[in-house]
Order: sequence, then C-alpha cells, then structure tokens
Amino acid sequence: MNFNLYRCRERWLAVDCGIGFAGPAFPEAEILVPDPGFIAARRAALLGLVITHAHEDHLGAVAHLWPRLRCPVYATPFAAAMLRRKLAEAQLLAEVTLHIVPPGGEIDLAPFRLRLISVAHSIPEAQALAIETPAGLILHTGDWKLDPTPLVGPPTDEAALAALGERGVLAMICDSTNAMVEGHSGSEAEVRRNLAALIRDMTGRIAVTCFASNVARIESVALAARAAGRSVALVGRSLRNLDAAARASGYFATLPPFLSEDAAEEIPDDNLLLLITGSQGEPRSALARIAADTHPRIAFGEGDTVLFSSRVIPGNERAIGLVQDNLVRRGVRVMTEADHMVHVSGHPARDELRRLYRLVRPRYAVPVHGEWRHLTAHAELAREMGARPILIEDGDVLTFGPGEPAVSESVPVGRFAVDGRRLVPLAGVVMAARRQMLRDGVVVASLAVDQAGRLRGRAQISAPGLLAPDDEEMLALADDFAATLADLSPGLRQDETGLVDAARAALRRVLGRRLQKRPQVEIHVLRV
Repeated sequence: MNFNLYRCRERWLAVDCGIGFAGPAFPEAEILVPDPGFIAARRAALLGLVITHAHEDHLGAVAHLWPRLRCPVYATPFAAAMLRRKLAEAQLLAEVTLHIVPPGGEIDLAPFRLRLISVAHSIPEAQALAIETPAGLILHTGDWKLDPTPLVGPPTDEAALAALGERGVLAMICDSTNAMVEGHSGSEAEVRRNLAALIRDMTGRIAVTCFASNVARIESVALAARAAGRSVALVGRSLRNLDAAARASGYFATLPPFLSEDAAEEIPDDNLLLLITGSQGEPRSALARIAADTHPRIAFGEGDTVLFSSRVIPGNERAIGLVQDNLVRRGVRVMTEADHMVHVSGHPARDELRRLYRLVRPRYAVPVHGEWRHLTAHAELAREMGARPILIEDGDVLTFGPGEPAVSESVPVGRFAVDGRRLVPLAGVVMAARRQMLRDGVVVASLAVDQAGRLRGRAQISAPGLLAPDDEEMLALADDFAATLADLSPGLRQDETGLVDAARAALRRVLGRRLQKRPQVEIHVLRV
C-alpha cells in the first residue's frame, strides 16, 4: 500500500492512499489500509491528496480514510472515475472535493507547486509528480516503465523528464519493484501480438484472467477474441467496474459492449471468451469458484482453456497453484507467462532505471515501492549512476536542508484491517484475539449458580472450531471444569466479578491440561 507525506513550511501534501492485501502473514484480516493517525492529527495543515494513478494500492484506501483526512483530492479523469464509484459506495461522493487534473497538468498548493508528467504503466493516465519546493525540485515517479508502445495512453514523457534534469533535481523518489531484474520489462504490444496468435488457434471455451485494472491488456484480449470470432463476457465485479470507468473516460471506444454472465450462457463454446477475475487465486473470486465447480453459472472442463495473463505476486503462489490444480483436475488446459509471452510488468527493470537516471540526474535517490532487498538493489544502481542513495523505512522523516539530508525523526505508523465498515488496528486487541482464535479456537462456558454460589446442573461448554458438539472430550471437559469450580472458596463464588475471573482461569487450566491449547475463553454466569 502507498501513503506518502511531504512537508514544507509546516504545510503537508499527501500522495496516494492505497490498500494492501493481508496474505498468509495475517490470516485474520483480508484488506489492510495505512493508519493515518499522524497526519489526521494535523489535517488542518493538509493541503490535499494527489493520486498518481488508479491502482488499488494507490487509491483503494481513499474511501476508508478520507473521513479522517477531510482534504481536497486531485486525480486524472480515469483515476477520478474509478474513485467516484468507491466514494459513492461509501456514501461520501457528495462530501469529497474531487479536483480533476488533466494528464500533464499542474496543481498549485503553495508552498508546493506540482506538475504531472505522463508515464507508461499497466493502467491509463499514470503520472509522475514534479514537486517544486523552496528547498528544491523533487521527482516522485509513482509506478512507471519505459514502453514505446503502451497501446493505451502515451509513452513515458522522456522529454519532460530530461527537462527536469536540466533544471536540477534535488531528489528522486523512485519505484523499486523490479530493481533486481536485469534488462527491460517488455512491451504491451508484444503481449497483444502473442495473445492474438494463441487465441486464434484455440477451441472450446476460453477464459483469460488478468489484473482487472490493466485496460490495455483487456483491450488486447477483446481484440484477439473479435479476430477469432468470439464474443467477450466479463465475469467479476472489479472487471465490470473497470469497464464502466474506462468507457466513461473514453477508453474501449472501438469495442462493442461486453456480455453479461447471463448472456454468455447463450453463446456456443467455440464462440465465447470469458474475462475473469481471480488471477491471484483469491478464494472468493470468480475463477476460484469455477475451478472448484461452485460457480452458479459457469463451468469449465475437458477441452477448455484458462490463460493467466498476469504475474504471480509473491505470497500468492500457494493460492494460485490450488486454483490451477483444480482446473487441471477438471481437464482444463492452463497457460501462464511461464509458457508463453502473455504478460509484461508495469514496473521498470534495471535498464529502464538506468535510462531514467541518465535523464533526470538527481542529486539524491530515495528508493521506494518494494521489499528491502529491492530497495537495496535500487540503491546500488543509483550509486552507480552518480546519485547518492538514501534508504528509509516506514515512519522515517527524511529532511532536506539545511545541511545534508538525514532522517531527522520517526513518526508512528501502523495498519488497520478493514472489517466490514470498520477500521480495526492490526496490532490491537481485536485482531490479536482473532489471531488466537484462528490458531487455538474459542471456548464459551455457561454455568448456572445459586445465590450461595453453588453450581446448578452441568456447565454447558461450546468450542466451535476446536471440538465437535458430540465429542466425548466435551463431557470430560465439563466434569473437570465443575470439579475445579467446586474447589473455589464460598466467598469467591458469591462475588460476580471474582467468580467470572476464577472460572475463566480454571477453564484455561483444564483446556491446557487436556488439549494443550490456549483458546480464547468466555464465561457466562446465570444467577438462579
């Protein structure tokens, strides 16, 4: 996720506000957003939030966090179209001041003056930001690559970047995603040619899954399908939202409307291509349900093909492998970027980074957007290209002037888990309890006691996810628990709070002894 802050003369500028996916490291959560507490406490000095492009890790958290920021938002037409849908769903559209800035446009938020610079990426209208400040010129690259034929939108504006280099760039804050990859990231035009050749010769049903935000890739698939005499249906909410935003922004103008899932049922297999969400193996995605044969409308089997036009995001290998195994088990042919040239990255490889450094010639380089190994590799390359690299971590405040740049302080950072309409601290007690329940389960004991504190009847114990209701161990647990309660002093059994605390401790000891587990424990006491 991305959430960047710039400060000048006690005024603040935010750049991007994205979500992240929890992954296997945090099974108790699904979607994560940055904790905005630091800047929320200073929101009176927050001049605005600028969105570089419409990927979820750059704008997906706006609807979640804007109520704490309450600042104007600036975005290009396509990013604004995507953002409006999210704000409408959150019932915030009427509240947020959303300024639409044309690609290559300017934003004046004194003491900051911003110029947008168009860069190629795997989504339309991605912009780098040239940020003019009294301390010097900063280039915030956002996500970018050098692709002479990006198909949707213009190539990266190298002339504008070179002009910045002529003026003198104090620091470049730059994408490091592919800093360990030698060579060039490849062109979207080559992917289009390969998709057309592959799809032309296929029979049976075809499904293509890719990142839902990749407008050029979706257009390439649609054009390949049309050339092969196939109609295209969209399966998955994120694809439908992308289609609506793209058409509202003038993209897909040459493509006929995509079919719905219902309409797809009427098309013969050899004349149908499905664009489907779920390239990362998301358990609730349309593709995962099709692979498990639980989708209500769509089934794949012998003679059909599923093409993964995407890369594997680290951490998703197991989930993607499960989906692919389920498909192959049903006789489906699975094709990936390992087999054919059906995907290129939207981020720069090392040759592209070298080209950017030759154009911009920054005095300092701040690698961002990657794991520590990517940042370190980028720093080494920056040093080779004549820039002084500065490595920082989340929360570090990097100060330029007076004197040499240095990390002057570290501010609190954290993450929230999106839990329905709530934001819950990932490091808080709620998520800690949920982690414990995932690992060890939860046990609830209900007991009736009279006014003297004597137990009436058998304690009722429920242990969902730990023991089945008819498990013999449940009765043994109840007996052990009752015996432990019988040893409590009469005074303690008559004290409401004392009884609950003692019963909780007693049940934990019984569970630890009998099951070697430490589940969450709740006690309900009924006085009779």
